[in-house]
Amino acid sequence: MTIKTLLFIAGMSATSVAAAQSAITVAVVNNPDMVTMQKLSGEFGKLHPNIKVNFVTLPENELRQKVTTDIATSAGQYDVVMLSNYETPIWAKNGWLMPMTPAADYDVNDLLKSVRQGLSYSNKIYALPFYAESSMTYYRKDLFAAAKLTMPAEPTWTQIGQFAAKLTDKSKGTYGICLRGLPGWGENMALFDTMVNAYGGRWFDMNWKPELTSAPWKNAANQYKTLLTQYGPPGATSNGFTESETLFANGQCAMWVDSTVAAGYLSDPTTSKVAKDVGFAQSPHEVTKAGSNWLYIWALAIPKSSKHAADAQTFIDWATSKGYIASVAKAKGWISVPPGTRQSTYANPEYLKVAPFAKLVAQAIGTADPTKPSVQQVPYTGIQFVDIPEFQAIGTRVGQIMAGILAGQTTVDQGLLLAQTFTQRMMIQSGKSK
Repeated sequence: MTIKTLLFIAGMSATSVAAAQSAITVAVVNNPDMVTMQKLSGEFGKLHPNIKVNFVTLPENELRQKVTTDIATSAGQYDVVMLSNYETPIWAKNGWLMPMTPAADYDVNDLLKSVRQGLSYSNKIYALPFYAESSMTYYRKDLFAAAKLTMPAEPTWTQIGQFAAKLTDKSKGTYGICLRGLPGWGENMALFDTMVNAYGGRWFDMNWKPELTSAPWKNAANQYKTLLTQYGPPGATSNGFTESETLFANGQCAMWVDSTVAAGYLSDPTTSKVAKDVGFAQSPHEVTKAGSNWLYIWALAIPKSSKHAADAQTFIDWATSKGYIASVAKAKGWISVPPGTRQSTYANPEYLKVAPFAKLVAQAIGTADPTKPSVQQVPYTGIQFVDIPEFQAIGTRVGQIMAGILAGQTTVDQGLLLAQTFTQRMMIQSGKSK
């Protein structure tokens, strides 16, 4: 065999190896759990050396915009996208997603029933959950004890306001409460929607007419404004989930009402300065508990436009598996595993031993009912969103108006009138309302 022949064969072999490899692009939100996923992706690479994973990590609002545009236009930029139980049924109905076909050993039945249902359309599951969450109240037990205050297991927003007033000490850089103020239907509106529900409000009546100038909306908006402008940190309209989590973990907030997914991060002394002092309570209610805590699922799905669907499914199987949860436990401890998705996690004594919040989180997820988000009848499903395509635009615009109220650009009444007018116009254009 000549040298030329050997070189030719070597070149052909290299070409064959390159051809056997594929690259998938995975679009995810920039939160700590996704950082962990990227750090552990080397394990996936060892299991599947012929699949290269390229991550695109974006802030939540930007991720939503880019992924929605890519999916709707079939651009094919992403092979795996991070989405929620809001988008999944809508996009599946539009034919934008591939149905999930996990491997036989994935154990779909281990997924919590409410989570499976939230990611399904027409009895098929179209996304697999990375983590699921409800909302809850975090508070500093040391500050409450020093002020001789007691946090109820199920506080009201009125009580939260009273606590915030007593615990604010701006001279020490301690604020009574931190809440999401960053505009976006999945940012400030996720929290504010639950406040509206707790005050007895709803987005629409049974004829799809908006009710954003109703008394419950005004009461919720006034309380929200008071909490953040009087007892919250400066620049509240720049604080979303991630920023608020950092503020609380650094000891700057006496209370924080937000996602249950933060419980592990705040309880971990390697990531939280207040880990030993964190207390947990249910999300606040007011005139009703209906819709006062949300149900939200961050999941991974495959766009119909993906050219590497099989490899994308292999990656999703790994990232949402019991094996991945065990890998996170090994790398960071059971306190840091993705919560809210699998029955086996909440039955694991190792997890229960280090997660004092586990039962409370399971209760919050279990009691959140997206089919009954308000004490009043509603024509929609969803606690912190409305399951219609128009809601992204509506929620985003109303979120901007709420940020304007916090910034003093409008009064509560003026802002809600603007929100009502915009929402009414969108519903008329959609044909849902006259």
